[in-house]
Amino acid sequence: MKRSHIIAIALIAVAIAALVSSLYDSSTYADLEEALANPGTEYHVVGTLDRSAEIVYEPSRNASLTEFTMVDLEGNTCRVKLAKAKPTDFERSERLVLIGEATSDGEFHARDMLMKCPSKYNEENRMVGA
Repeated sequence: MKRSHIIAIALIAVAIAALVSSLYDSSTYADLEEALANPGTEYHVVGTLDRSAEIVYEPSRNASLTEFTMVDLEGNTCRVKLAKAKPTDFERSERLVLIGEATSDGEFHARDMLMKCPSKYNEENRMVGA
């Protein structure tokens, strides 16, 4: 076999391995009801911060833990433990996407979170339109 054929086969094998691993690690979007019904399965859950509930972040005890309550798009609420420090402007966020899994005790343990925060352009437009 030619050297170029061996290199081509190796590249194809690496590409297939990367594709299979990305499919294995992918999670699906769900609401809190579905996530809580399937503990241990990773989901992306979209919702908002429940501003009426307490946000617990005590860096002196654990700098990598933030606890809060989230309301999903269907109106379901759940206590969340985020394995990260409290993000800047967390209280101002408009929408959250949690990436993690529910536990059998009814909590959601998020390993990551994406936030949609109010844009400075929205604030400027409000000022101009006022």
